[in-house]
Amino acid sequence: MKKGFYLVMIAQALSSVADNALLIAAIALIADLSGPDWMAPMMKWWFALAYVILAAFVGAFADSFPKGRVMFITNAIKVCGCLLMFSYQSFGPSNTDQLLLVFCAYTLVGIGAAAYSPAKYGIVTEMLPPELLVKGNSWIEGLTVLSIIVGTVVGGILIHPTVSQALQSHAWIHHLAQTRTEAAILVIAIVYFLAAATNLLIPLTHVRYPRQQTHPLKLIREFRGYIRILWHDKLGQISLAVTTLFWGAGATLQFIVIEWGAKHLGYRLDQASILMGVAAVGTVAGSILAGRVPLKRALSVLPVGVIMGFTVMLMPIVHDTWAVYSVLLLVGGLSGFFVVPMNALLQHRGHVLLSAGHSIAVQNFNEQLNILLMLALYSLMLWLDLPINAIIILFGLMVSGLMLVFIHWNRLNHRANPGLKNTIGQHGHGQALRH
Repeated sequence: MKKGFYLVMIAQALSSVADNALLIAAIALIADLSGPDWMAPMMKWWFALAYVILAAFVGAFADSFPKGRVMFITNAIKVCGCLLMFSYQSFGPSNTDQLLLVFCAYTLVGIGAAAYSPAKYGIVTEMLPPELLVKGNSWIEGLTVLSIIVGTVVGGILIHPTVSQALQSHAWIHHLAQTRTEAAILVIAIVYFLAAATNLLIPLTHVRYPRQQTHPLKLIREFRGYIRILWHDKLGQISLAVTTLFWGAGATLQFIVIEWGAKHLGYRLDQASILMGVAAVGTVAGSILAGRVPLKRALSVLPVGVIMGFTVMLMPIVHDTWAVYSVLLLVGGLSGFFVVPMNALLQHRGHVLLSAGHSIAVQNFNEQLNILLMLALYSLMLWLDLPINAIIILFGLMVSGLMLVFIHWNRLNHRANPGLKNTIGQHGHGQALRH
């Protein structure tokens, strides 16, 4: 692996740590402001909405400039969103007004994340040949999930009463922060700043793309064409369907675990955040094991997704700490093992058929659209006062059922085109020009 690839990993880890720590801090802030239970997943909903609305534009943006610089700009946007959330008390005395500001601030962070993602994944396809994409994705996904663990745990630690008091007793933090969430958000903003600084160190890949379209309506029309290309590709459509399901399910599972920890296990938010970290540890292990799966055999991991859905349904029957941790580790491990090869296959097909930035933008659009749908359904179930264990059973059945559909779909594709698997790993023309 090249030196630049390691810098990408460091920048991604720092940015992801901050993203996940900020989510916990924002959930704590909603609780401090007496917001309703459904507001936390709806906040994530607005975060995902930024991906969907900007999907037609961020791919062109990522392919118009060196991706390290794009990552710097987008992390700077995240810093602005973080600081806006930090200033919530200045938005008026009303809790409703302050909650609105939290929504707006987290949406701004979502805008930065939406523009960051095509550059982050796109630069991997520029740096690595197809035969190293699964390994590279294994590293990136493993580190991303590890940073989710660290970020989630850090977020929980920062809002813990003891740590919060210690932070606020520090001279310069005490001068700036009066509440536990302000102190936490201030620390998180510093992590975003470090990520942005690391982005500036990423070397150029010397990959250039044709001049990108700038007219909004033409960009939207082009983007619709890109979506059509990937969904009509027999390999792209399966990997896109699987990753879309995975990220929608993963985003929803974050909030399910927090609610399950509170209602089923009696945990506080900072304790429930540890449960999210435990699941993420399993995902790291699964991602590392998935690095041994060659790109040509990526589709062989599809049945693991079915098993993962059924494993989720074990959550309502466990109570002891060792059993809770074991189930969450297993869920995480299975999800990491099956999503990394799918992600690598999708990136490869997207790079062959489109370009690095546009293919990731299409992927993000579909994944975040599913996140919007699944979080809206989860918020609706909470609003209807469905028991959390009933929600978990429905969630697990849905994941397993859809994965069985995707497996059957894949078999039909290969029956219609027996030579399909031989096209995996082949170089295509795409849109990139290497100088």
